[in-house]
Amino acid sequence: MPRPAVNVAVRAARAAGQIILRYMNRLDSLDVIEKQRHDYVSEVDKLAEAEIIRELKRAYPRDATLGEESGQSGNSRNVWVIDPLDGTHNYLRGFPHFSVSIGLLENGEPTLGVVYDPLRDELFTADKGNGAYLNDRRIRVGKRDGLGGALLVTGFPYRQRRHLEAQLGMTRALLAEAEDVRRTGSAALDLAYVAAGRLDGFYEIGLMPWDMAAACVLVREAGGRYCNFTGQDGLPESGNLVAGNVSVVNAMVKAIAPELTPVLAR
Repeated sequence: MPRPAVNVAVRAARAAGQIILRYMNRLDSLDVIEKQRHDYVSEVDKLAEAEIIRELKRAYPRDATLGEESGQSGNSRNVWVIDPLDGTHNYLRGFPHFSVSIGLLENGEPTLGVVYDPLRDELFTADKGNGAYLNDRRIRVGKRDGLGGALLVTGFPYRQRRHLEAQLGMTRALLAEAEDVRRTGSAALDLAYVAAGRLDGFYEIGLMPWDMAAACVLVREAGGRYCNFTGQDGLPESGNLVAGNVSVVNAMVKAIAPELTPVLAR
């Protein structure tokens, strides 16, 4: 049975989702700041994150938090990793693909994940050893045994455009075998789709912890695997992530190996 902490995270994610939906009808009037080139934050991101932290702190006042907008607060073996609106670019343009992501790291290991799509009211949850679920229905990664016919998903590294050529090279190598590649704009939701078998594999350069911590638990608990570009298992410090079922991940790592620059191979 999932821990009570899952219910707390679900409550926080739904509360954030209500804020996100409430502001959708007045996107033109939102305060938006460009944190760095192509990297935006809106007042909705900040309000949603504050609400998530409020809910988490109410239940676990001694736990630390790491939010995309507020940074780290507290020092604990338990760290809640929060992306209040993964897919801000999509949201600000009215493109209907974004999510709330809340993960728990225990001594650095991702052990709990909640990814919530408020538009579709799809709630993805996972807890170490207890499986992964979509709205209380058990989910599993797809059964594809390699890249043949695989539908992959990626994101372009807007924070690290210097790696764009490598990204395009990897995409070219994967498309030589895979069926197709999608680019949707919310890494957490993309990974949740991999966990649910809607997509077969994921790869992206330079993710941050809040982009992937929660959703990687979903993938693992759905029977999949996640690793860095060279096949080292675990949450990659580099943020260079590959995820899917074991066979697809192995095939992806092999396919992209010739395209890796020395920096990306670390």
